[in-house]
Order: sequence, then C-alpha cells, then structure tokens
Amino acid sequence: MEVGIVAQQDNPRAAELADRIRRHVDATVRLDESTAESLEQQGSPVSEFADCDLVVSIGGDGTFLFAAREVTPTPVMGVNLGEVGFLNAVSPEDSPEAVQREIDRFRAGNDDCQELPQVQADGDGWTLPAAVNEVAILGPQRGRNNGVGIEVRVDGELYSGSRADGVLVSTPTGSTAYNLSEGGPLVHPDVPAFVITEMCAEGPMPSLAVPTTADITVRVEEADHAFVVADGRTRERIDPPTNVELYQADQPVRIAGPPLEFFTALGKLQ
Repeated sequence: MEVGIVAQQDNPRAAELADRIRRHVDATVRLDESTAESLEQQGSPVSEFADCDLVVSIGGDGTFLFAAREVTPTPVMGVNLGEVGFLNAVSPEDSPEAVQREIDRFRAGNDDCQELPQVQADGDGWTLPAAVNEVAILGPQRGRNNGVGIEVRVDGELYSGSRADGVLVSTPTGSTAYNLSEGGPLVHPDVPAFVITEMCAEGPMPSLAVPTTADITVRVEEADHAFVVADGRTRERIDPPTNVELYQADQPVRIAGPPLEFFTALGKLQ
C-alpha cells in the first residue's frame, strides 16, 4: 500500500501534520517535494502520485484541487486546514487515524469512493485539463463596453445570446465557488448537473442547470481575443469567432474518507 501526501506549501502546520501522518500509518509514504524538503526527507513530484493507492491532501480546497488535477483517478482524502473546506472532510486532529482507516479499508478490498464529475473544455486544436470546479470563458477584460459576444447552446438548442463579460460552466462542486460569486445557485454534490451562468450579460438569462450528460457549446464573437480558463489555473487564449465545447470529463474525482459535510461547510459561508 502506497500513500502520497500533498501538503499546502509554505505552511509549517501542514508540513508538521504530513510528518505526523507519515510516522503513524502502516504504509509506504511519499511526500511532495516541497514538504519533503522542509522535513529533510526525499520527495517526489505530485504528478507521480497517480501511481499511489491513496493521496492525502493537507490544506484548503486549493490544495485539494491541485492534488486532484495531478492524480485523478487515484482517490484523494482531504485534511482541512482552510476556513470552509467543501472538499476536505477530515479534521487535523483525526487525520492520522482517518488515513489508517482508509488504508485498512482499501486493503480489505473495499475501495468505494464518492465521485465528483469534472467538466472538460476543448476547441479548435486545443483541450484544457478537466476542471473540478468550473470552466470560465472570459473576454479580454471585464467592465462596461468590454466583454465578448456569446451564444450558448445545450445539445444544439439555443439557450442564450448576448454580450457579457463571460460565461461560467460549473460542476456541483464549483457551484460554491466562482459560480456563487457571480450569482449562480448552490447545487448539492449528489445532483448530477452542470450550471451555466452568464457574467454581467447585457441581456441576462437566469442560471441554467443541465444534465452532466449534456453537450454545451459556447460561441464566442465580437472580441479581438478571449480566454478559456479551467479552475482558475490553466488557460487557453482563443481568437473569435470560435466555438468552445464543454462536456463531462471521462474521469471523475474520487474522494476517499468520510462523506463530505456539504451543509456544515455552507454554514461557514455566513
């Protein structure tokens, strides 16, 4: 049994907790390079943790997203050092024992995990990595007299056409993030839907929840250039007029450990 640990960078508490888990569990443990260096241990690139049986993320949702992007479909367990922690169900105090319980469960042949859908975007000659939270299609800059012309279709049927700062296509996981700040709805993680939210559109339509099986096409026009951004980290510059295709990624994110406490995390937003 091999366990990878990804700790939030430049966080001594996260590094100390990684060391405590490493010493506690009955498994071969690999540390990410930054954490290993702070502990004077040998480290590995996080991308190599895709070969592990389990990956433990220590930090906030950003650390979890980073780990998941690198290792999916390997299961990820989140230890929460952040303020809200929608993706991190394990407390720091319980984490060594919680990781060992997952190791024991996996060894017994039970590797069932909660699965979260991801959204994928591609276009003419490019494909972005799958996004756990959302894909944003954005104009060169936000604000009055800026933005892009957009046309949004779902399975070929026209949903909206307007001029806007951009369009978000969010997963249920991402409904609590960028989507929420743009006025989109909260979506329970058990609901298999993507949410389409226009950003400051001139002729706005309400946010639309569509099945994760739907094919979404965003036509981008009336701008010198635009950007497609996955989870705020990876981006592709596009030259309008062009289409961006969005659809459910082949691989979901697999979450190990106790069930995510959606409503508890919601309470922390208030």
